[in-house]
Parts: sequence; structure tokens; C-alpha cells
Amino acid sequence: MKTSRRACLLYAVLPLFLGSISAALAASPKASAADVEFTQWRETQHRGSDDLMTAGLGLDGLRVSVAPTFANPALPTAEEARRRAIWSSWRGIADLTPGSGFGDVYGTVQSSPGREFSAYARIPGAHQPHRVLVQIPDTFDPSRRCLVATASSGSRGIYGAISVAGSWGLAHGCAVAYTDKGAGSDYYDLDARSGVQADGTPATQGALAFAPDAPATAHGVAFKHAHSGDNPEADWGQHLVQAVQFGLQALDRAYPQSAPFTPANTRTLGAGVSNGGGAVLRAAEIEGDWFDALVAGEPNVSVAGAAPLYDFVTQAALLMPCALLTLDDLPQPPVQAQDRPVWTQQCAALKAAGQVQGEDVAAQAQSARQQLEKTGLSEGALRAGAFSTGFDLWRAIAATYASAYGRYGAGEHPCAYTFSAVSTDGKPGNATAEVRATWGSEASGIPPGNGVILVDGNAALAGSDPLRGLSCLRALWTADSKDAERVRAGITRAATGMPRTTAPIVVIHGMDDGLVPISMTSDHYVPQARAAGAQIAYWRVSNGQHFDSLLAFPDYRKRYAPLLPYMFAAMDQLWRHLEDPTQGLPQDALIETTPRGEAPLQRAQLSIPAVSGH
Repeated sequence: MKTSRRACLLYAVLPLFLGSISAALAASPKASAADVEFTQWRETQHRGSDDLMTAGLGLDGLRVSVAPTFANPALPTAEEARRRAIWSSWRGIADLTPGSGFGDVYGTVQSSPGREFSAYARIPGAHQPHRVLVQIPDTFDPSRRCLVATASSGSRGIYGAISVAGSWGLAHGCAVAYTDKGAGSDYYDLDARSGVQADGTPATQGALAFAPDAPATAHGVAFKHAHSGDNPEADWGQHLVQAVQFGLQALDRAYPQSAPFTPANTRTLGAGVSNGGGAVLRAAEIEGDWFDALVAGEPNVSVAGAAPLYDFVTQAALLMPCALLTLDDLPQPPVQAQDRPVWTQQCAALKAAGQVQGEDVAAQAQSARQQLEKTGLSEGALRAGAFSTGFDLWRAIAATYASAYGRYGAGEHPCAYTFSAVSTDGKPGNATAEVRATWGSEASGIPPGNGVILVDGNAALAGSDPLRGLSCLRALWTADSKDAERVRAGITRAATGMPRTTAPIVVIHGMDDGLVPISMTSDHYVPQARAAGAQIAYWRVSNGQHFDSLLAFPDYRKRYAPLLPYMFAAMDQLWRHLEDPTQGLPQDALIETTPRGEAPLQRAQLSIPAVSGH
């Protein structure tokens, strides 16, 4: 139960930016969970060989590199789609390799029987619904009611945070409420008119999770983050609050004799990483007694005084391939020997466009690096950014976010980017039923991947400038066109404000994060939030980059330490404090880590901070 001490605390200062917060949420600090109507409710049982935590796969099954099979490759059952989605979600976030420490030093994959409730939710005024889901373990005790609310990292599907919030919450007997925060893996084939329905299986009609408002002449593939017309990032906080509301309503259904479950009588912890961490901090802006504690890992937040992620990403897409030529011994993959010729060509193109200076490649690379350093990018972050550069993530992110910020529909991208299924020859083509069947359970939420590619319409132009597409994406931030104004308006709506909650907050960030650089995000957010009255602790992790899953590669685990152990440690420390207020709260820490290399991870290598007074 919530303590009386918390009930009497006053709310913090007004946020800098509220975005669009519905009147139902803002009207009362004790807003009811019944304020939101959820549709397409589903309840499923998961016991025996099909549990909540791993869909019966266990740690050994999650480690298998081949996805769980579909009996009919073109038409999976709901159970098969769910199992593959959980397998994909675990592997996309956590390092599960032997010796990684997951399930031993930190985290758990223990079997957790129970029930799932899922539905569609909708932000007021939104064009498209989004998914919410609640897992309620059989160990849930209504007399010690607790709820963990989480949002998927990146643009992942509904199970995208299971290795973080699910692992911790289910092991503690808590219900776990998930939201895909308006993104997710509900791709739509504009040619076959096929999408994904509520149970995760492909369908051409019915209540699809995403059906874009596109003309009949539209072709290719649409996905919710880019093509919903809703700029979901602007409402990430509201998405997370709706997950709390859905969790409470699901508990009312699961335990009617113990209802109502409310924010006042159910202890609630918000937790997420990356974009999910951004959602946690955006939820802290919303007035209301929704959370007892919050943990945000490597949060993607745009705050006053710092450039937004779109600014950095578009600069990185142009400059980082060239700038990386100033560094030797980059982490592998990508394979540097294969990428250096391509990056050298990028330097030449930048030189021709007047975007870098220098008469040789070395001078041009140094010019590109100096420009990135002026943004605050450290050498460690630049080195870790080699992964996103080598796999062309910068361009994919920029194209997707530009579409979302500007609320462009499928086929309307101002820089002529589209998304298409890929033929066997690697060119745009039509998706097979077998490929479409995997989208709902395996797609990352931003192509390329899973048989979908990013198509640059600029490349087809005769004699086209090789930087034309990237320069267009950059100009959406720097230029004065109507499209640029439209995109910048969306970026402004997505800006992060200051907390209004009095709940304690822990922010965790790797100092070598090359995707969401700490110098542009958390380093700005934390002091501003603290000045605004927030009760906040800041853990900065040495040798920490963005993707724990990359530690499965030998070269990465020689260089970097995982970040998920600190998410679990922060949740543990906050929970102990909520259970017993005499227990100290987490404090600021600069954490010195030792990468494990090829040896099994030892807890001592993590240097987990102690709470105050302990």
C-alpha cells in the first residue's frame, strides 16, 4: 500500500512542456483508472509449458538462435505468434549468452504461470490505437498489490520490455503492464491489404492493430511509428499512464472480490530503457498519483539547452561514417575492413558538398569529427556509434522519425523515402505470406529487417547527389521550408518537461552510449529536474554503451559492461525503500565497471552502488 507520507506531499513545479495531456488526466491528482476505455479485450491463460516469462522456452530456448517455428509458416496460431514475439523481445534487449550473468548475477528467467489481459487503447484525438498488455502471475497477492508499468524500448512490439520490467516484476509477484507507446511491430502490407490483428496473427480484415489511412494507389509497407499520423513520441508519457490504467482495470477483472484496484491502494513502479526510459520521464510530467517510484535507463529525452535526438541523428548520418576514419580498433561488428572504403567515399561526397574541409581523407575525417565533437559527442560515444553507422541505423531512424514528427502518411515522405518488401534479388518487391506472418512477432518497429527495406527515392534520379536523401533529412531540422516547419513542430511537441510527481526517480546511463549520447540527454535532464524539485538519483556507468544484446559479440563484451544489472539494482533499492521507508534511497554514483571479456560475469565487476546509509 502507499504510505501516508507520500499522500501528503505536494507536487513539483510546472513542466516546461506538457504536450497534449487529456483533461481527464489533468483534472485530478487522484484520477481514476476507469477514465480510459479499452477495446478488443482478450484474456489468455499461460501455465505449464507456456508461462508468462518465456512462453515455456526457458533460458535454453531463448538462447537458440533460430526462431520458434510456425506449423503453418504462412498462418501462425496466436500461441505460436506470442511465443516467437517473446523469444524475439528477449534476444533484442538482453545478453543471454553463457557467462553473461543474466539469470545468475542479475535478472531472472524463472517460469511464471499466470494470465494475460490485452487490449487496444487510444490517446484522445489519435488516428490509430496502440497495444496494452498486462501479465498477472499466479503469485500475485491482492493483499500486497503491486504493479510494474513499462513501455517498449525503441519502436518494439508489446513484449519489448519483458527482459527488464517483466523479469523483475513477475519474479516479485507483481502484475506487469506493457505499452507499445504507439509504435510496435504491427506492419501493414499496402499491396496485400494485410495487417496484424489483436492476437498477433496476420489478417486482411477485422479489428487490425494498425490500418493506415492510405490511398488505394499506395504500395509497399507501412508501420505505425512512421505512418500512424499521430507523432507517438509526443504522448509517450500518456501512453505509460494508460498502461497503469489498463493494469488496474485488468486487476479488477482478475480479482473482482478485491476490487477496486486504484493508484491509491496499488504500489506502482514505472521502468523502461531507451525510448521506454523516455516514456518513464515523460510520464513523470503528468499530474496524478500514478507512480511510487520510477527508473529510466538510457532515456531518449529532449530537454531545454540540448539538441533533440533528430538533430544529432541527422548529423551522425552525414558525418559519422567519415569521422570514424579518425579511430582505429573499432568494435566489431561491423567489419571495419569492409566499411572503410564506403566511409572514404562519404568523406569525398561531404567534401564536394562543402560540408567538410581538407585535401585528403585524413583531414576530411578530422573535420567531420570536430563537428560532432562540437555537439558534445565524446570519443567513447563516437566509437560505440560505429555499430549504428555500419548498419545504416542513422538513416533508418531519421527517415522514420521525420515521418512521425511531420505526421506524414504512407507515400508522403518529404525526402522521398518509402518502405517495401524485398525480393530475392534484394530489390523492392511484394511480400510473401510467409514473410508477413513474421512481422507481428519479430519486426523491430523500424525497418530495415524482417524482409522490409528502406527505399531511397533519391537514388533513382539520374546523376543524383549521393548525399541528396541524407541532406534532405538534415534540412528538415535546419531549413525554413514548410516541411521543415512541420517536422520541427512535431519535435517541439515531443520535448520533455520537468517532473510533477514526488515519487523518487533513478536515471541510469552509459557514458559511452553512441545512440542516445549521455551528454545530450541525461546530463541535461537530471540537473534541471533536480532544480525543479525532483527527488532524483543519477547513475553514470563507465564502459556502458546502448545495446546490452551486442555483448553477445566477443569484441563487445571485452569492451563494455551491461546496463540491465543497474536497472534491476535500482528497482530493488527503490522497492526496499517503499516496503520500509527507513531503508535508504539510491544516491548519485559514477560507476566504474570491468568488462567481463570471455570470463563469466562476476557481481564485483559491476560495482553496484549502495543506498544511502548502507
